[in-house]
Amino acid sequence: MRKLFTTILFFGYLLNSWAQQHNTSTNYIPPTDPKVQAKLANWQDLKFGVFMHWGTYSQWGIVESWSICPEDEGWTQRKGPYAADYTTYKKAYENIRTEFNPVKFSPEKWVTAAKAAGMKYMVFTTKHHDGFAMFDTKQSDYKITDSKSAFATNPRSNITKEVFNAFRKEDFLIGAYFSKPDWHNENYWWPYFPPKDRNVNYNPAKYPERWQKFKDFTYNQIGELMTDYGAVDILWLDGGWVRPKNTIDPAVDWQKAITFEQDIDMARVAKMAREKQPGLIVVDRTVTGEFENYTTPEHTVPDEPLPYPWETCMTMGDSWSFVPNDKYKSTNQLIQLLVKIVSRGGNFLLNIGPSPEGDWAPEAYNRLQQIGDWMKINGEGIYASRSVAPYEHQNIYYTQAKGKSVIYAFWLSDKEDVALPATLQIPLNKINQVKKVSLLGRADKLTWRFKGNSLQIQVPTKLQKKSSLKQAATFKIEY
Repeated sequence: MRKLFTTILFFGYLLNSWAQQHNTSTNYIPPTDPKVQAKLANWQDLKFGVFMHWGTYSQWGIVESWSICPEDEGWTQRKGPYAADYTTYKKAYENIRTEFNPVKFSPEKWVTAAKAAGMKYMVFTTKHHDGFAMFDTKQSDYKITDSKSAFATNPRSNITKEVFNAFRKEDFLIGAYFSKPDWHNENYWWPYFPPKDRNVNYNPAKYPERWQKFKDFTYNQIGELMTDYGAVDILWLDGGWVRPKNTIDPAVDWQKAITFEQDIDMARVAKMAREKQPGLIVVDRTVTGEFENYTTPEHTVPDEPLPYPWETCMTMGDSWSFVPNDKYKSTNQLIQLLVKIVSRGGNFLLNIGPSPEGDWAPEAYNRLQQIGDWMKINGEGIYASRSVAPYEHQNIYYTQAKGKSVIYAFWLSDKEDVALPATLQIPLNKINQVKKVSLLGRADKLTWRFKGNSLQIQVPTKLQKKSSLKQAATFKIEY
C-alpha cells in the first residue's frame, strides 16, 4: 500500500515547476542601514547559491505543503487512498512525521558538493506553509524534534541547526526560509471554520485578539531562528498573501484573492531580527517596500537587467521538493541559466530537494560536480561581476569585472562539448580600444582585431576541432 500510495501521489503531483509563480515587485525601496547595504553588496558578488525545500512531504514524494490547501489548482490536488475526504487527508498528512526518518542526513556531504560547484550562499526551509518546523521551536509541538516525530531521537534532529552550522563552517552566507502563513496554527486556520483557500480563514479585523496571537507566534518563531542558530545573513520570507491589504497588486491574479487584512507587523519583526542579527538581509517576497531588500523572480530570467538587487530561484529538477524519478536539468541547461542570470546582474538560487532518507539524488551530485569543473575555469567572469551592454548577442552573453576594465564574453554551446567557429564576431559598446583577448582555460594565442565597436576573433584550427572546453567558452577582453 505504501509503494502504491507513493506511486499514485507521484503521478498526481509531478508538477510543472512554474505552477507557483511569484511576480516581481515594483517600486523597490533600497535599505538605509549601512550594515544591510554592505551585506547586500557582498551577497550580490556571490552570484550562486543553493536552495533546499525539505519537510515531511518528502516522505510521500509530493508537492511541498500545497496538497492540504483547499484550492482547485493543479499543484493542490490530492491523490492516494486518503484523497476523497479533506479532513482524513489532512490528518494523514500531519501524521507523516511519524514516518519521516532521514537517517542518511549528513549536511557536510551537501556543503562539500555545493562548495565544489562554486556556490557561495544557501537558503534552507526552516518551515513551509504546512507549519511543520524543521527546527526546535518552543512555540509548537508540530516540529522535527517533537517526540511524535520519528527523527526526534536522532542526535542531529534539530535539522536547521545542523544545516546552518555545516554550511557556515565553509563560509557560506546563511539564509533562513520561513513561511509567514502557517496552515497548522489554530490562529491562522482557526478550527472553528473550514479553510477555503491559502488565506487566513477568518476576518482578523473581527477577531483581533486571535490575529494578535498569530502575529506573536510568528514573531517568536523568527526570534528563535535569529537567536539560537548562529549567524544568519538572510531572512527569506515566503507566503506573500500574508501582507498589508494596501500592498496588494490587483494586476496579479493570486493577490486578487486576498480578502482580509493580513498585516503581521513586518517593522516589528525586522527590528527584532536585526537587533539579533545586525545587517540581516530581509526578503519579504512580493511585498513592495522597505522589507524586500532584494526581489525574487521565480523560474524567470529577465530580458534586461533590473535596477535593483534580485535573485532567480529555480529548481534543478521539475519540482521544489523531492519526488521519485524527478527529471533533472542538464549541466548545459544549468550553466546557461547561470550565465544568462548573471549577465542581467542577478543571482542564481538553485533548488535541490533532499530525499526522505536525507540525501540528494545522484543526478544532483553529478550536476554540481560538472558545474564546479566549469566554474574552476570560468568563475572569474561570474563572481563580483556586473551587467554590461549589449548584455547578449546571439549566443554570446556579457559580464564586466567589478571595478576593472575587463569584459567577459560567454559563448554558449548548444552541446556539452564546445566546438568554436573559425571566426567570432563580438560586438562591444563604448570601448575605444582592446588591449588583450584570451580564452579562459586555454593558453592558445588568439588572432583578433578590434574595429568599429566590434571584436573579430580568429579561432585556431585545433581549438575549433577540440577545445576540451565544456558547456560555454569564455573570452576575457581587457581594454
